[in-house]
Amino acid sequence: MDLQTTIYIGVGLSFALYIGIAIWARAGSTSEFYAAGGSVHPITNGMATAADWMSAASFISMAGLIANMGYGGGLFLMGWTGGYVLLAMLLAPYLRKFGKFTVPQFIGDRFYSKGASTVAVICLLTASITYIIGQMTGVGVAFSRFLGVSSEVGIYVGMGIVFLYAVFGGMKGITYTQVAQYVVLILAYTVPAVFISLQLTGIPLPQLGLGADMAGTDVSLLSKLDQVVTDLGFGQYTTTTAGSTLNMFVYTLSLMIGTAGLPHVIMRFFTVPSVKDARSSAGWALVFIAILYTTAPAVGAMAKLNLHGTVNTAVMKGGDLYAPEASIKAEERPDWMKRWEKTGLLKFEDKNGDGRIQYYNSATKNPEAKAKADAAGWKGNELTVNADIIVLANPEIALLPNWVIALVAAGGLAAALSTAAGLLMAISAAVSHDLIKNTFMPDISEKNELLAGKIAMAVAIVISGWLGLNPPGFAAGTVALAFGIAASSLFPAIMMGIFSKTMNKEGAIAGMLAGLAVTLFYVFAHKGIFFVKDTDFLHLIGGANSFFGITPEAFGAVGALVNFIVAYAVFKMTRAAPAHIQAMVEAVRIPRGSKAVDGAH
Repeated sequence: MDLQTTIYIGVGLSFALYIGIAIWARAGSTSEFYAAGGSVHPITNGMATAADWMSAASFISMAGLIANMGYGGGLFLMGWTGGYVLLAMLLAPYLRKFGKFTVPQFIGDRFYSKGASTVAVICLLTASITYIIGQMTGVGVAFSRFLGVSSEVGIYVGMGIVFLYAVFGGMKGITYTQVAQYVVLILAYTVPAVFISLQLTGIPLPQLGLGADMAGTDVSLLSKLDQVVTDLGFGQYTTTTAGSTLNMFVYTLSLMIGTAGLPHVIMRFFTVPSVKDARSSAGWALVFIAILYTTAPAVGAMAKLNLHGTVNTAVMKGGDLYAPEASIKAEERPDWMKRWEKTGLLKFEDKNGDGRIQYYNSATKNPEAKAKADAAGWKGNELTVNADIIVLANPEIALLPNWVIALVAAGGLAAALSTAAGLLMAISAAVSHDLIKNTFMPDISEKNELLAGKIAMAVAIVISGWLGLNPPGFAAGTVALAFGIAASSLFPAIMMGIFSKTMNKEGAIAGMLAGLAVTLFYVFAHKGIFFVKDTDFLHLIGGANSFFGITPEAFGAVGALVNFIVAYAVFKMTRAAPAHIQAMVEAVRIPRGSKAVDGAH
C-alpha cells in the first residue's frame, strides 16, 4: 500500500473514532455540557487533561524548538511542566472545592462583582482565541502535507471535525474524545522515537538513547551532535541559551504561571466528583504528560542529527563537512524533502549554482567555520527548515515504514484538535454561562442556556478558523502571547482569590486590567497587530527588548508582577472584602470534604 493511501486510512479512522465517541457521549444538560456531569473517573480525566494540555505546540513545535535552540529550548519543558505542577498543587483542588463551572464565575463570586467576572471573561477570550489560532495553523500544516490539500482547506476540515464532536458533545463528548486523542498522539510521538533511538544508539528507550553512545562507536550522541553543529557554524547544542540568564528565567516563569492560568486546563478539574479526585487526576495527568515531555529532548536531538546527516553526507562518516562532495546533489534529495517543499515549510535555493544543497549557518561568528565555507565555494545557507516540521517529518527523514508516518499524521491532528476543543469549551462557557446566564439573563432556562453555549461555540469555531486563515500581525508569537495574557491577567487574580481573604474587587479588577494592558502593549510593540507594523510601535518603548533585554514572549511574568502591585496598591486605598467573603475563602482553603461553597450570605 502506498504512503498516501496509508495516511488517508489512518487519519480517516481516527476522525471516525472521534465523531463516534461524540455521538455516544453527547451532552443532554448544562452540567454535562460544561463539566461532563462531574462524574469523570480521575484516570480518565487525567488522560483527557493530558490531551487537552498537549497542544500542537507540544506535539508539533516543541521538539522542533529544542532542535533549533538546543539546551536553551529546555525552558519550554521546564516552564510548561512546572506550570502544570503549580496548577495541580496550588489551584486545582481549591477551584474544584469552590464547585463552579468556570474561572470567570470563580472570580466573579470570590470578588463579589459581576464587573470582575466580565473582566475575567475578556481576559479569557483574549487568551483562548489567541491560543486557538496556533492550533488551527497546526491543523493546516498537518493537512497540507499529509492529505495533499492546501492549508486553507485543512483548516476548513479541522473546523468541521471540531464542530461535530465539540458542539454536540460538550465537555462530556470532549472528555472521552480527548482520551482517544491522547492514545493516538502518544503512540504517534513515542513509536517513531523508539525506532530512531534504536537506529542511532541501539537503545529502544529514547530517554536513555539521548545520553548513550552512537551505535558501534564510543562517541556519545550529544557529543556527535555538538561536533556536527559547531563544525557547521551553529552554536554548541548542549550549551546554547535563549538570550540572557535573566530572559531565560523570566521566560520560564512566564510559561509556568501562564500554564497555571489557562482556563481550558483549569476547567478539566471541575469534571471529577470530588476534591480528592481532582488531586488524583492532576497526578495522573502529570504521568501521561511526562511520557511525551521526557521524549521530546531525544526527538529534537535525533531529528537534528538525522537532518544534518541527510543533507551533509559526511556527518555519519566522519569526513570533512565542508568538502564539496560532502553535501548531496539537489536532484538526489530524498522524496520527503520534495514533499515538504510543496508546503513551503522547507525551501532550497542553490545560491552558488553547484547543484548541491549546503546546510550551514551562514551568519556564523566562528571564523574557522566561515573560512572553511568560503574556501569550499559556499555562498550562504541554501536550506530553510521550519521548526514545525521536525516532528512531522522525523519518521520520513529516518525512512521509517509508511504506517508510522500515517500514525504521526493522525497524532499531529489529534494534538491540535484536542486542545482546540478544550479552548472552544472554555470560550463557550465564558460567553453562555458567565456573560449571558450570570450577567445579562439570570433567568434564562437551562435549555436555552445550553443552546446559547452551542451557538457560542459554533461562532468561536468560525472566528478561530478565520483567524487561522488570516492571522494578525502577531501570528508568529501567538502561543507565547496566549501564555503571557493568562499569566499577566488571570493567574494573579486566581492566586489572590484563593490565598488572600481580604483582597477586594477593586484591587482584582485594577490588577487584571493593568497586567493585561502592559503585556499587550509590549508584545504588540514588537510583533505589530493587524495592519500596524512593529516599527510603528517600537520607538515608544525604546527599541526591541528594551526592558532589561526581556523578549516579548517572556513578558507575561512582568505583566503578572504589575498585576500584583497594582492590585495591592488599589486594595490599600479601598475597603477590604466583606466578612462573608473572607469566611468563604477560609472555607475553600480548609482541606476537608468537597462541599461546594459560594459567596452568598
